[in-house]
Amino acid sequence: MDIIFIHELKAKTLIGIYPWERQVAQTIQLDIEIALPTSKACQTDNFEDALDYSSIVKRINETLSQKQFSLLEALAEHIAQIILTEFKSPWVKVSVAKLSMIRGVKKLGVCIERSPHSS
Repeated sequence: MDIIFIHELKAKTLIGIYPWERQVAQTIQLDIEIALPTSKACQTDNFEDALDYSSIVKRINETLSQKQFSLLEALAEHIAQIILTEFKSPWVKVSVAKLSMIRGVKKLGVCIERSPHSS
């Protein structure tokens, strides 16, 4: 299985269960591993046979600017489903972390792995 990755993608979004979290955008960090639908790009060296990293990042940023989540788990699931359905990946691993939310903790978060037939 061939995997591309996007590490340390930082974005601002409204997320959380507390009232202040619904008013002030927080910086989150995403680390994403995406299985390629085919390994064709490795043989052809053709951009049309590859997943477009910039399109994936753009789509994630669009989602984070338009949608609010209470839980990191729900945000991770939403991103995983976008990658599985819109980018036709057979497997994805999404890690989402809030930064410096608790004194002495650099980041805290959740990591999920999904395939089209899992949930």
